[in-house]
Amino acid sequence: MKLIDTKDAVGHVLCHDITQILPETSKGPVFKKGHVVTAEDIPALLSVGKEHLYVWEKKEGMLHEDEAAEILRRICMGDSETMTASEPSEGKIEIRAAMDGLLKINREKLTAVNSLGEMMIATIHGDYPVKKGDKLAGTRVIPLVIEEEKMQRAKEAVGEEPILSILPFRHVKYGLITTGNEVALGRITDAFGPVLKRKMEEYDTECMGQLILTDDREKITEEILGFAEDGADLILCSGGMSVDPDDRTPGAIRDTGAEVISYGAPVLPGAMFLLAYLTTGDRVVPVLGLPGCIMYAKRTIFDLVLPRVLAGDRLTASDLSVYGEGGLCLNCEKCHFPNCQFGK
Repeated sequence: MKLIDTKDAVGHVLCHDITQILPETSKGPVFKKGHVVTAEDIPALLSVGKEHLYVWEKKEGMLHEDEAAEILRRICMGDSETMTASEPSEGKIEIRAAMDGLLKINREKLTAVNSLGEMMIATIHGDYPVKKGDKLAGTRVIPLVIEEEKMQRAKEAVGEEPILSILPFRHVKYGLITTGNEVALGRITDAFGPVLKRKMEEYDTECMGQLILTDDREKITEEILGFAEDGADLILCSGGMSVDPDDRTPGAIRDTGAEVISYGAPVLPGAMFLLAYLTTGDRVVPVLGLPGCIMYAKRTIFDLVLPRVLAGDRLTASDLSVYGEGGLCLNCEKCHFPNCQFGK
């Protein structure tokens, strides 16, 4: 680029968009990058405060902001057909979801790029469901031109796999087991089933049936294994999750031989949550032990974990541990989840 007086710009090619801001009305480019300035353009340029202009003067080893933004776009999404990207505008590119699914973000790579300076990638939070058309990220470089070598460092920091990906939600068949003598013996009405079925209906799921059992540890184990053998992709066990001696569900899940990832999570509501994976044949079936808060709280640990499970994202104990920061639901009078701090 070279800097010239606007009055001398006739015939030169603009190397960046010229933005016009109308208070409380609009903001947008009045002249686009690549525009050849004419004599008629000079008054308009001066009216938006442009006494001087940068015009294009290509130099070896330097990239224009739009070229650099395109590099950032590629390291964000690669050639993925699960996302779409806008054309560069003032050095910015927006990335949107092209399908419903679970957004995954490689946070280490994202931080590495943003730590290089003079460039940025801003995203929404990962590990949350997104819908087709949702905005996922925006990229841009800060200066009008940037060293090609610096953009090469960004590409090297990310490597072959892009920063963003979307996991599609699977069709999932699930079995529901509700435990508790008080429910099984008719002393109270089951409240777990309606709540869980309603939440599961938000996704492509199929209920194989609900069993209401007493606090019989062996029977609970037997029915968990039965659902798995019948082809369940997910098993939900509700009730009997506290440390009360009459609550047998955690022990029954362990007795199946499932790998218990965590009994307990740093989330309120949902501290007594249990996550396990049961291997049956060549399949691995998630088994979730759901505490009583599922019945009455608007949002719980279940809302954080369920989309990840349905997308086939295998969670670890570390995945659950990081929910501690943001894991306290404020139980707002009007719930805005997931557009709030819960789980972030």
